Amino acid sequence: MGKKKLILASSSPFRRALLSRLMVPFDVVAPDIDETPLPNEPAIDLVVRLATEKANIVAGRTKDALVIGSDQVAVHGEDGIVGKPTDHDHAVRQLRQASGQTVVLYTGLALVNSNTGHTQSDVVPYTVKFKTLTDDQIESYLLKEKPYGCSGSLRADGLGIALLERFKGDDPTALIGLPLIRLVSMLEAEGMAPI
Repeated sequence: MGKKKLILASSSPFRRALLSRLMVPFDVVAPDIDETPLPNEPAIDLVVRLATEKANIVAGRTKDALVIGSDQVAVHGEDGIVGKPTDHDHAVRQLRQASGQTVVLYTGLALVNSNTGHTQSDVVPYTVKFKTLTDDQIESYLLKEKPYGCSGSLRADGLGIALLERFKGDDPTALIGLPLIRLVSMLEAEGMAPI
């Protein structure tokens, strides 16, 4: 590891747990940004923009650091971007809409060198196919898991796995919100290889 410190610009406990898998020391700083999509902003552009903004906000306050930003949205076919639910009823509607459907989760990732401003960014997609769900299954899941901080009301690293038929993607950690395979490549390019 180099002399630079590693910072995760996120308030997500899921991203924190994922990053800890790399067994490198890191700090966590929650960025404060407006995550509202711009008018007609495509999902891919949105997640890259937000991931980069998160990393840049924290990098601007720090020296000698590599700062990680990440953002994720779910996209339901023609219905477009599906964010985090605002309440229980909204989560029910999201899961009814996803029932029997294929949903793409787009995770934006950015790594910013606070000294040079050098930024690497990417989007890692991950596709999930939902089972056909009954209202009882949806209610049971929501009462047990309470996934209200998760895009599309899906916490796939928990009980949400029971809602799904199959997955497709290059990096399973992208499903949870921090694509570690791509992140390792970015860190290596900055001279901070985890192994």
